[in-house]
Amino acid sequence: MLACASIVLLGVLYLLFYPVGIDAAAWTPPPAPKLEGVYAVNQALAGVARLGAEVIVGSEDVAVGPDGRLYAGAKDGTIYRLPVEGGTPERFASTGGRPLGLKFDQRGHLIVADCFRGLLDIAPDGTVSVLSTEAGGKPFRFTDDLDIAADGTIYFTDASWKFGQPEYRLDFLEHRPNGRLLAYEPATKTTRVVLDNLYFANGVAISPDQQFLVVAETAKYRLLRYWLAGERRGQVEPLIENLPGFPDGVSTGQNGVFWVALFARRNPVLDRLLPQPFWRKMVVRLPRTFQPKPDHYGFVLGINDRGEVIRNLQDPAPTAFAPVTNVVEHAGQLYLGSLEDKGIGVFPLEQPK
Repeated sequence: MLACASIVLLGVLYLLFYPVGIDAAAWTPPPAPKLEGVYAVNQALAGVARLGAEVIVGSEDVAVGPDGRLYAGAKDGTIYRLPVEGGTPERFASTGGRPLGLKFDQRGHLIVADCFRGLLDIAPDGTVSVLSTEAGGKPFRFTDDLDIAADGTIYFTDASWKFGQPEYRLDFLEHRPNGRLLAYEPATKTTRVVLDNLYFANGVAISPDQQFLVVAETAKYRLLRYWLAGERRGQVEPLIENLPGFPDGVSTGQNGVFWVALFARRNPVLDRLLPQPFWRKMVVRLPRTFQPKPDHYGFVLGINDRGEVIRNLQDPAPTAFAPVTNVVEHAGQLYLGSLEDKGIGVFPLEQPK
């Protein structure tokens, strides 16, 4: 009996006082919007086909090359390419890390945000070069997504300077502004901090007119607009807030739409824990099985430059292509990336009625 009581006491002391790696801060999120109206549940993404699923696993992002082929980065660091209509993927290069965001620059080089190695350049012959690994005296811990402006400036995110990709859940449980938006200038080979104090900085997309960019602040369920030009240059404002899920990759599509991949729906357990730092520390001490986890749900939104939802594509099925982590529009198709699923998702884009 005494032994059992001692074990229980040790367990309680562990849950209450064992040191953890987070400095949790309180935040009360707005009530999650219901999946109705512009967010109404549907099965639009149920028809997603998969390309290269026999080879490619965990392609966070997709890029269309100047050669018209698809490029995708896999979990093991390999960059594959294949025809847009499908076919056997072939190895193009390897980053030696974990490629996330992908984008071709004006020279035909593939620029990669690699969460382990930083911002990379891959030449057409597959040669990999490191462009940047730190800014403002802080090394990157989680290089995430990017877009490239018409003047060649590469805007990219370091999702968290504190937690790396394998520990991404800890950043959400800590809920402090550890993320940054950065800019790499190819002419000077320098990197500057554009915005800091972001709550898990994620997807980046530049508007077609180059006036502003959109950056996903995943842990606050919102997209921010940062003005690049004009009277409001340097100012930042919310584009859309209180999204029904975790915004991940963002890309610029046709007809003024920004495609937003939602990694998962909002987690009600996490939302209840966010105002309670003490309880979140206890959760970190629990085995990972008992910690809040994202659900398996296919979810993509199209948002215009006024922050209005104009497309709502979902798939709630257990077989859904999910989590969707990036969306690229090309020639009437949406190509979907996923951090965990197999292959590249392909969705024929019909115009809204």
